Parts: sequence; C-alpha cells; structure tokens
Amino acid sequence: MRLCSIASGSSGNCIYVGSDDTHIIVDAGISGKRIEDGLNSLGLKTEEMDGILITHEHSDHVGGLGVIARRYGIPMYATKGTIEAIKGMSFLGKIPGELFREIEADKPFMINDLKVNPVRISHDAADPVAYRIGNGDKSVGVVSDLGKYNDYIVDNFSGVDALLLEANHDVNMLQVGKYPYQLKCRILGDKGHLSNESSGRLLSRLLHDDLKTVFLGHLSKENNMAELAYETVRLEILMSENRYKPEDFRIRVASRDMISEAVAV
Repeated sequence: MRLCSIASGSSGNCIYVGSDDTHIIVDAGISGKRIEDGLNSLGLKTEEMDGILITHEHSDHVGGLGVIARRYGIPMYATKGTIEAIKGMSFLGKIPGELFREIEADKPFMINDLKVNPVRISHDAADPVAYRIGNGDKSVGVVSDLGKYNDYIVDNFSGVDALLLEANHDVNMLQVGKYPYQLKCRILGDKGHLSNESSGRLLSRLLHDDLKTVFLGHLSKENNMAELAYETVRLEILMSENRYKPEDFRIRVASRDMISEAVAV
C-alpha cells in the first residue's frame, strides 16, 4: 500500500491511497489539474482512480469533485447526509447521480482489494467521516476535520501502518488572530478542528512499533506554521506516558501546495 498527500490544508485537500491493483483518492478539494499533476508524479492518472472517498461536503474537500466526476465517471463514496449536501452545492455543477455510492459509518466495504472503514468524526458538517483503509494486514488512516477525539477514534485507528492526522491550528495564534469571534469559537469547539496539542495527544495514543510515517495535515494558513505544528506534536509525545520518543517515528508536515513523499507500507 501507498499513502501520499497531494494537498492538505485549510485551502484544499486530496490524499492518494492505493495498492498495486487499486487506486483511490480521499477528497477532491483542489482543482482537477492539480489532482492530475499530483497523480502523474506518482505514475498515475485521474482516470485510473477506482473511487473517491469523501469525508464531508466542505468546499476544501469537494471543490474539484464536479469536474473530475463528470470528466472521468469515477464512483464517489460518501454518507447519505454528505451526498445530499453535495447535491445542493450549485457551484459544483451537475454530478450524475449514478456515480454516488452511499456508505455508513462503522460499516466496512470493499473497493476491489482495499477494505474501507468509515469512522464517525465530530465536525460541523452533515454526516462527516474519517477513513481507515486496508489491504491484507496493512492499513493507513486519514483523520482530519474533527473537533475532538475519544476512545472510539483511538480504537478505530490503532495499529495503522501510516497516518495522516490533522494538526490544524496553534491555539494562541488563533486566539490573537484576525478571525471573527464566532469563527474562533467554531474552530476551537467540539465540532471544529484539532489543535497542534490535541493532535499530539491523540497521536501519542496511536503510536506503536510498526507505525512507519505520520503526516500532520490540514494546517491552517493563518493560524499555524509547519515548524510549530511539528515541534508541538513532538513535545506532546515527549510528555506523554507512553514509552516512545518523538525520534522513534518519521513525522512529516503535509503541505497545502506540494505533494508529499509516497509512503509504502
């Protein structure tokens, strides 16, 4: 299996996950051209995708969906609430209804040889999910856009071999920044986004000997910095009660503008 971030940030998200025989993307929140360019750098084409997993309907996750859906006819997997929300988004244009595949949280399904488990998350969207994707005894997780985590989240992503995990904002930067008060409250709330500190605490509960790489994703352009997210998460691991140290793992920050390395598990 491979995991690669084509783009990850508050301005647009698209993550590639694949096996030797099956290729999917999680979200399509950037332009069709950027998606194609990112896949080309992996030796793939958009038309070769076997499916698009949609986490939720916010524009930074579905902004390019209409274009590639119409052009390539790729099946789109999403919860009922997300599908209904997408159908009401006029800026996406007309998306053929037969391309939608309705899924449910906690009900795994197969896309060829990939097993996909949608996991409920707490976010201010219609019916959002994160995804655990497996092939044989290997699995990866894409966990973003959640205001809080609990034992359910930890249980569902324990044992993954690679992980993209949200580290959206630095709390202090957000609090003193230019965002309106109501938006600050939304981001900091239980249906908002994970701070660097919360991301580090969640990651500390997911660490295990065989975890290959962690990408910190969905960083806010206005309320975070790559170096700050990286160091804060490392500090949370250092202060946690587990036996691991930050240097035991490959931790990378996924860029909003550049494709990441492709991690093989």
